[in-house]
Amino acid sequence: MPGELTKPDRLAPVTAERGDEQRALFRRWPAGVSIVIAEVDGIRHGRTISSLVSLSLEPPLVGMSVAQSASIHELLRSADTWAISVLAGGQEELAQRFARSGVPPLVLWDGVETRDDDPRLIVGAAGWVTARTVEMVVTGDHTFFVGHVESVEEGLAPTTLVYAYREYHAL
Repeated sequence: MPGELTKPDRLAPVTAERGDEQRALFRRWPAGVSIVIAEVDGIRHGRTISSLVSLSLEPPLVGMSVAQSASIHELLRSADTWAISVLAGGQEELAQRFARSGVPPLVLWDGVETRDDDPRLIVGAAGWVTARTVEMVVTGDHTFFVGHVESVEEGLAPTTLVYAYREYHAL
């Protein structure tokens, strides 16, 4: 019956083929592009994400999913707070830069302009959020971080960056 929940014992087993199908489908699903940045003991790192969601207005909560294999994962687990720069259309180079694995931190930040009031926030973004982690939920090979919003600010960029069909687009 449409809308009825499928019982777990009736779900198809997860296979490599099913993983490929899931990836192929979600490549077609437009997703906003952001960079999450955490800093612990002077070590600052960032990672491009497309999983940022607004969870609640009261209390103000946001969430994001981060691969456990991502270089920022353990830093996020250790950080009390983190920052999100919601990328503007035209910031594709930043999205690509922070999506690469294995880039040394000094190289990662070379030429990246950050705000004077918070070096975790990238200049020119469509908006910014800072949050304090209130919950971490292991979800398969990812961790879902829930953050209590400490600040939110809209930028002046006329467009935001989205990713769909393996390409960036300004909307």
